[in-house]
Amino acid sequence: MNANHHFEIAEQYLLVPYNLTTGTLSSVFGELFGHRIDHADLYFQFARSEAWSLEEGIVKSGSFNIEQGVGVRAVSGEKTAFAYSDEISLPALLGAARATRAIAAAGGDGKLPQLAGHGPRSLYGQGDPIVSLDATAKVALLERLEQLARAADPRVTQVMAHVAGSWETVLIARSDGHLAADVRPLVRVSVTVILEQEGRREQGSAGGGGRFDYGYFSDAVLVDYAEKAVHQARVNLGADPAPAGEMTVVLGSGWPGILLHEAIGHGLEGDFNRKGSSAFVGRVGQRVAAKGVTVVDDGTIPDRRGSLSVDDEGNPTQRTVLIEDGILTGYLQDSLNARLMGVQPTGNGRRESFAHVPLPRMTNTTMMAGDKDPQEIIASVKKGLYAANFGGGQVDITSGKFVFSAAEAYLIENGRITRPVKGATLIGNGPDVLTRVSLIGNDLMLDPGVGTCGKEGQSVPVGVGQPTVRIDGLTVGGTG
Repeated sequence: MNANHHFEIAEQYLLVPYNLTTGTLSSVFGELFGHRIDHADLYFQFARSEAWSLEEGIVKSGSFNIEQGVGVRAVSGEKTAFAYSDEISLPALLGAARATRAIAAAGGDGKLPQLAGHGPRSLYGQGDPIVSLDATAKVALLERLEQLARAADPRVTQVMAHVAGSWETVLIARSDGHLAADVRPLVRVSVTVILEQEGRREQGSAGGGGRFDYGYFSDAVLVDYAEKAVHQARVNLGADPAPAGEMTVVLGSGWPGILLHEAIGHGLEGDFNRKGSSAFVGRVGQRVAAKGVTVVDDGTIPDRRGSLSVDDEGNPTQRTVLIEDGILTGYLQDSLNARLMGVQPTGNGRRESFAHVPLPRMTNTTMMAGDKDPQEIIASVKKGLYAANFGGGQVDITSGKFVFSAAEAYLIENGRITRPVKGATLIGNGPDVLTRVSLIGNDLMLDPGVGTCGKEGQSVPVGVGQPTVRIDGLTVGGTG
């Protein structure tokens, strides 16, 4: 899809029905420019979304939602004023503009911007996933997922399956005359199973998705999800209590990159560093990780859950190297923090919806591959823990301290993966854990497309990834 189609769709949904034009939008900036402001933008959004859930063999819930509106932001120095309306109209826009200009002194030049479109490259298709399958087919997909899970193991007592899709179009008009549009599909399928044996119950989960339609979820893909969920539950059903103490930990490839996202990624966002609250403040150019550790945030990977053709400020997303061979090279920036820190935006200004202000946020954050065979990494460990998959976790941005629970883990004994263990938690400090990386695998893998990141009450889709990684001297909290 070329850039003109983005603008055509955005105008069709966001301007034409309300008798608005780009010229009209320029007049809204006239309300703002009677005052001294550094930046202003209008963020229009139309979105429709759905979710279907199956439990106990029947579809127990379904939802469909349409959301539309516009957010108006004015920035003066470090101050931000923001107003939004779910009514898209000229009076609503003018009213929001008058409300936001209150942060700045009167006496602006009143000059109207000449809005011009700057089309991004398109990283995903424009089709609406919601109409790519009818309701009957969506129910059949959920029922098929349940059948596959139950067929995988007779001990499966419960299956919960979920399918969700959304389609949104956005239009961003800025006070510098920049006009950008994007059309964003997103789908996700997930399954959770519970296995029971001799009174003991364990659960496992799997799933995936991305910026495409439901056609992605072929029978082979659904088989993979069902088998992975059942495998995880089966492993935990036969697991021993995890040991506790300081030990060598090997993280598997793919989704375990969520530890990188939480423990390190948030600390590299521009606002935390500008305000002095990150453990990485003032460390650009310094060694913050072991040699060989390179961390990248890349919002340009086609079809990925965390990718965007443009961010929510209209800037093209990009591949930003944050740590290169252990040296901190920069932070993730939105426009406001970039301006105040004297650097360029990195295309990481993201917002949950038109009702939220943009913040510097991650897109797809990965540790790049090294040169070690994963089996060589396992063989190098005499006694330790192999964390193949993760559940939830928490991190303190200021201190960098984190706690993560392993959803699937095994002991490593004499260079071999042996018994599964349950209840393992990884405890450490983000900046410190980077320095303890001793071996990096050549098997970089991205997560299957399930990540959602929360910050200041806003949730956005993200991606993570990493190769197999050995970390020396990490604290493991166990149950045994």
